Amino acid sequence: MDKVHQYIVENQDKYLEWLKLVCDQPSVSAQNRGMEKMFQLLIKLFKDVGAETSTIQTDGYPVLIAKFPGEKDQQLAFYNHYDVQPEDPLDEWESDPFETTYKNDLIIARGTADNKGNIIARLAAVDAYQAVHGKLPVGIKFIIEGEEEVGSPHLEVLAKDLTDQIKADAILWEGGLREYNNKRLHVGLGVKGIAYVELVAKGAKHDLHSSEAAIIENPAWELTWALSSLKDRNDKVLIEGFYDDIEPLSERSKEFIKTLEYDEEYVKASYEIDRFLDNVTGYELNKRLIAEPTCTICGIKSGYIDEGAKTVLPSQAEAKLDFRLVPGQTPEKIVKLLRKHLDENGFKDIEIRELNHLQPYNTDPDHPFVKQVLEAVDATYDEEPIIYSNLAGSSPMHKLLSNCPMPAVQIGVANTSSKFHAPNENITKQDFIQGTQVVSTIIKNFTVEV
Repeated sequence: MDKVHQYIVENQDKYLEWLKLVCDQPSVSAQNRGMEKMFQLLIKLFKDVGAETSTIQTDGYPVLIAKFPGEKDQQLAFYNHYDVQPEDPLDEWESDPFETTYKNDLIIARGTADNKGNIIARLAAVDAYQAVHGKLPVGIKFIIEGEEEVGSPHLEVLAKDLTDQIKADAILWEGGLREYNNKRLHVGLGVKGIAYVELVAKGAKHDLHSSEAAIIENPAWELTWALSSLKDRNDKVLIEGFYDDIEPLSERSKEFIKTLEYDEEYVKASYEIDRFLDNVTGYELNKRLIAEPTCTICGIKSGYIDEGAKTVLPSQAEAKLDFRLVPGQTPEKIVKLLRKHLDENGFKDIEIRELNHLQPYNTDPDHPFVKQVLEAVDATYDEEPIIYSNLAGSSPMHKLLSNCPMPAVQIGVANTSSKFHAPNENITKQDFIQGTQVVSTIIKNFTVEV
């Protein structure tokens, strides 16, 4: 494998040019901007490396299936997405978000970390392996969708109706992180679920003069009172039954948590905060982050919030909430419990609009594929990995894998300072190269029966 790793280093300029090519092309799914051009660009790239490509049309953006033949019938799949988040706020970018810029070791552009850097690293690994060995040891299948950043609304239907096109023996999921300071790679074996809803409180037909607040109900207050009923000051969710279905942590998962090295001081300095919620630290902080559910207000809108004063009684108030869910919880039940809670606490008139839902998904840490990935990590990186039985974030694992279950492991080329979804999104050249090398070793390791 040293020959493949060396080939990747020697040909890094070619692979970095591929990365620049895809990052310079906007592909913002939320705004339908550049999506078709991005899709066609990927088809050309994959065909140039020898893939057989097919397009799966959906009611939204198409899914690319790219297959490479191997010496054995086994198949290793890669899941990725070609859409990115909007680049706002533009004034906080140091360079054009869709013009790849280099700053020392940094590669800066929208999509470098999420998720185009991982697409190219994996394609480059396939290219390098083929260049050195002539043929891949196993079949490789890329599944690349264009709607991950808007909740993957068609992925579940795709997996249900076209299982044969999705099914493989194991899958390397979307991407992952490396610690910026100590360089330890994150290896994720699962993700939290999410229930994303919008609460809407309505009052008068239209906004009124604020003097009428003496006799007309203010929906902004109604929504505020409803929101305050969801959690107490100790961060406990007060929705009855919210915690009832949570699966207890396994002893192995507890051991994973104990080995985490969350750089608390670095994070506090980076975020410019002086403490974490409820002053948690150490094991309790790590356990909360990866193994406990949340209830978060993501945004509130009502009345007049621009510069200066405007005496107004708003006619409507809205709040967006997300609930991060752990194994045992489901979005459907959490929404039902939320509805019941609002009704029983005097907020029957508040509407719940369901936006995006994702189920939790976890891989058995004792599965042979996990061992193969960890062996590849050990062969590529000097640092010991950090193993997460559950990542703090969410992704559509369950949507794709519920009808064709397979072990899923998540690693990638980003780092803890990559600024996901934010201005100046970036990865490092070193992480990109090593992220390509580790995938090439996973391909080699996959010749072992899983």
